[in-house]
Amino acid sequence: MKKLPSRPATRRDHVIDDYHGTKVADPYRWLEDDTAPDVKEWIKEQDDHFNGYINGFPIRNEFKSRLTCLWNYARVSAPEYVEGAYYTWRNDGLQNQPVLYRARSLDDTGEVLLDPNLLSEDGTVAVGEHEFSPKGNFLAYSLSESGSDWQTVYVLDVKTGKNLPDVLRHVKFSGFSWLPDESGFFYTRYPAQNVQTVLQAEALNSMACLHHLGKSQDEDRLIHSDPAHPEWDHAVFTDADKKWVFMTVRYSTLFKNRLYFKRLDKLDAPWNEIAGDFEEGYNVLGTIGDVAYMFTQKDAPFGKIIGMKLSDGGAADEKTVVPDCGATLEECSIINNHIMCVYVEHAAHKVKVFDADGAFVRDIELPAPGSAYLVGRQHREEFFVVFASYVYPRTILRHDFSGSKPSVWFAPKIDFDFEGFETRQVFYASKDGTRIPMFVTHKKGLEPDGKTPTLLYGYGGFEASITPGFSAAELAWLEKGGVYAEACLRGGSEYGEAWHRAGMLESKQNVFDDFIAAAEYLIDARYASRGSIGILGHSNGGLLTGACLVQRPDLFGAVIVGVPVLDMLRFHHFTAGRYWTGEYGCADDPEQFAFLYRYSPLHNVRMNAAYPPTLVMTADTDDRVVPGHARKFAATLQAADAGESPIVARIEKSAGHGAGKPMSKAIEEWTDMFTFLWANLGGAKTP
Repeated sequence: MKKLPSRPATRRDHVIDDYHGTKVADPYRWLEDDTAPDVKEWIKEQDDHFNGYINGFPIRNEFKSRLTCLWNYARVSAPEYVEGAYYTWRNDGLQNQPVLYRARSLDDTGEVLLDPNLLSEDGTVAVGEHEFSPKGNFLAYSLSESGSDWQTVYVLDVKTGKNLPDVLRHVKFSGFSWLPDESGFFYTRYPAQNVQTVLQAEALNSMACLHHLGKSQDEDRLIHSDPAHPEWDHAVFTDADKKWVFMTVRYSTLFKNRLYFKRLDKLDAPWNEIAGDFEEGYNVLGTIGDVAYMFTQKDAPFGKIIGMKLSDGGAADEKTVVPDCGATLEECSIINNHIMCVYVEHAAHKVKVFDADGAFVRDIELPAPGSAYLVGRQHREEFFVVFASYVYPRTILRHDFSGSKPSVWFAPKIDFDFEGFETRQVFYASKDGTRIPMFVTHKKGLEPDGKTPTLLYGYGGFEASITPGFSAAELAWLEKGGVYAEACLRGGSEYGEAWHRAGMLESKQNVFDDFIAAAEYLIDARYASRGSIGILGHSNGGLLTGACLVQRPDLFGAVIVGVPVLDMLRFHHFTAGRYWTGEYGCADDPEQFAFLYRYSPLHNVRMNAAYPPTLVMTADTDDRVVPGHARKFAATLQAADAGESPIVARIEKSAGHGAGKPMSKAIEEWTDMFTFLWANLGGAKTP
């Protein structure tokens, strides 16, 4: 093992909090302040420490070269059809950001309409949300700088290719919904923030607004706000036929919301209520005639689709259109006035088509077990299925309702021997006996000997199902001879809402037990040994790997804790953290404090324990999960560790939580991760 430079020493302050009678020390509280000079100096010391370690491995250049090659392939989004034109986002390979093209046919690449790469030298300005106006004359789009969730909205004149003077600020987590005459659109904003950095800005006092083209933002019409409940978020949107306008109200990431509607041509009328509390969740798919179709889990733990007839007097005649079938209904949409449903069955997608009355029409066959999503229009027969799996790169299939055979519209060409690799789905028992699915990918003909560097990934939360997906980065790991595994942990929705609830709040420990059992299965099956298995997780997955690290430091050969939530007693005090209290709980509540404190990674680091090689990763402008979590954890772990393993922190500059990350930064990030893992999992000894 490479000799490490000396670890930086971190100042400890005397900070003690009292949580319902329990005294909790927080000696690195000062590392939460992203503007403080001493924090900036700490970051520089950690950067020097990390770079002094990682840059000394010859294999780093090898990984970087191969990742650059693997990512250097053309990528295209599914075409979006708007009034005689197809729009696609394209990346020729190593462009930092994809470019928007406009074409008249599917056989033509078309012309550049919007190139975000021209907006910054380092590629850190990215397009967020976007929506074309009904006739295709305008494009409302948002730009994010350095990965921030805060975005600025612009309007592009499609005919001239130039922006209108309209500029909307203080926007976060907002889509756009146009008026039928293209004179304006609905969006959500927040009050102006009087803060020094985006890390200090709070998303409170949401305002649903209507912006008219040519007007200043100060003249926008306020559609709805609720000063009595500043934590509630409001979103206003229309149906495809522009007859009805809906409003949803949410306060957390849990699928529970209020829902209202009115006629679009009667915006001054009172809202009609569909759901006036937060007991259930409703997502509006759209309307066919005056029937609104909605996804809900009310009395349907795997999800169902209901229909309700709308009128000026309210909603009535609720009926179940597509019932709960016992498999998670993960995505649904209306295409060609049919209901398209993507189900999760044993952690892989199945696609079914129903008519507007809920009668089954057909299955859409997928090339292999994997992941799929659909792109299409409500009044158009043509649609596209985007499919991917671990060794099946993202391919776009063109379908229609005419009965013609589907065709491959786009298939990427990548310098990789896909035929030489395989994916297996296995099932293993967690600590309490629950059967957990996992996908394992490796070279064909691999004979497990317990020595292969094995990378285990997990997430386990927020109803996010883990289904087989494609990543060009992971190919470099597989090609090198490594095993890549993804475990489908509780906390997701692979097996419905019960599966989700079994991994949240007081049951969160189940997620960590599931992941630990996955590692033990891989060891027992002789894919790896305790020294050759590494774990990786980001965001809620960073909480996962951080918790497993402190609970079972003996089990792993290397750990990556990415953009993590780690201080479970204070997360709700920062930026988006308040949204997660429904999932995690809140330390302000005595009962919830008890289980949060029991597993909070920051508070369960043991002094003088020997921890495995650990890479803690964050970004300096991550305003989703603020970098204070990672900074405090890295300092705590470095001070507590009694061993000689590398405990290092990587702090990305001008980057956020991950969305919109430029290709150049993505390559550097994966290069460092794979170098760290390979160097510490015995990879140098693997042929």
